[in-house]
Amino acid sequence: MGVNILIIKLSAIGDVVHTLPFLEVLKKGFPEARIDWLVEEAASRIIEGHPAISGVIISRRRSWQDQMRKGRNIFPVIGEAARFLKNVRSREYDLIIDLQGLVKSGILAGLSKGKRKVGMSGSREGARLFLNERPIRVDYDQHAIDRYLKVAESLGCDSAKWDGHIPVSGPDRRLIDQILVSSGMEKEPLVAINPIARWRTKLWRPERFAILADRIRNEMGCEVIFTGSNLDEQIIGDITGMMKARFLNLAGQTNLKELAYFYSRCRLLITTDTGPMHMAAAMGCPVVALFGPTAPWRTGPYGKGHKVIRADVECSPCFKKRCDHTKCMEEITVDKVFEGVREVITERSDKWP
Repeated sequence: MGVNILIIKLSAIGDVVHTLPFLEVLKKGFPEARIDWLVEEAASRIIEGHPAISGVIISRRRSWQDQMRKGRNIFPVIGEAARFLKNVRSREYDLIIDLQGLVKSGILAGLSKGKRKVGMSGSREGARLFLNERPIRVDYDQHAIDRYLKVAESLGCDSAKWDGHIPVSGPDRRLIDQILVSSGMEKEPLVAINPIARWRTKLWRPERFAILADRIRNEMGCEVIFTGSNLDEQIIGDITGMMKARFLNLAGQTNLKELAYFYSRCRLLITTDTGPMHMAAAMGCPVVALFGPTAPWRTGPYGKGHKVIRADVECSPCFKKRCDHTKCMEEITVDKVFEGVREVITERSDKWP
């Protein structure tokens, strides 16, 4: 008889992508198990349709908070939240795994019905209080993927083989294929640029992205395509407004599954430290990642073939969202990034016709 397992990994996009290898090895370790995943709405498309998942439980916490802040009628919000909690408690699990390690995930682990409730050491905000087993010790100087695989190993799973791909289907591919055909880029080498990050300290100057994109188009003969959400259109517009070479802007035109498929079509993604970086790596797209305040050995692009660009600044990584000088990003030059791009593409030139 199979067991019922609940994974709690709510956000963000990169964190959810990092959990896909864990999901795969967990399913191999418990092949008859029903595995449900509790996730927040913004990242839920990443896991929808995954063959290892039986059910996706979606939390709309951020939407509820926004509606409450705007002073709208709170009764529909209360009703929806109540139905969500009823859904969370509707099934009794043999094993609940909290991979978030924050109070928001801890509360949900506590409210869920489960015989075993496990999590990792180093959890914050009192999340371990909601577990009923000693936290699994992990090393936070390891990459997040390796930490999660350590949890799987402690549960008796073999973590040797996995691919971590984001599942995509025909409809996910169709829009991207149509856009590339209509733009005359379906047979051209594609380089994607994702220039946005939610922390101001992770950002690189728009004019530098513009110069870099022009050089890639003119000196390497690659088509340059920008990605981002609809919230990023203004900044990407600033970048492309300074460019002289041809480009394509996909900001706000794709959902997460379509974006994942698009990255699988690219020879390279150039990006700041943000969720799409992990999506590209999961889809086998080489990444040139610009890192400043954060630590690439913890949350950089996972696997071989990627290149991390960092400045030699003593205070990095500081993990600060605010900084008076942001030298760690300011001292990354266009020449340094361009040479990184050239190096990665040259090393992998045998992978493409």
